[in-house]
Amino acid sequence: MSWLWALIVGGIIGWLAGIIAGRDVPGGVIGNIIAGFIGGWLGSLVLGNWGPVIGSFYIVPALIGAIVLVVIVSLIFRSVGRSRG
Repeated sequence: MSWLWALIVGGIIGWLAGIIAGRDVPGGVIGNIIAGFIGGWLGSLVLGNWGPVIGSFYIVPALIGAIVLVVIVSLIFRSVGRSRG
């Protein structure tokens, strides 16, 4: 059951990151979950483990990491799209 909770929290973190960054997360719901998980890992790695914990995610570093990840991924997808068309 903890994996389900982690998926939900990861998806919410990715979704919030997309809203705050003002950019779409490629891949929809799956993209949100992936952005939440990778952003949580990167945010905790760079910023440390602090703040409130929900579903094994430290919310503040995870959200910051996910925002940075969403911006970087959206810029990459945008530049790839421009070079093709």
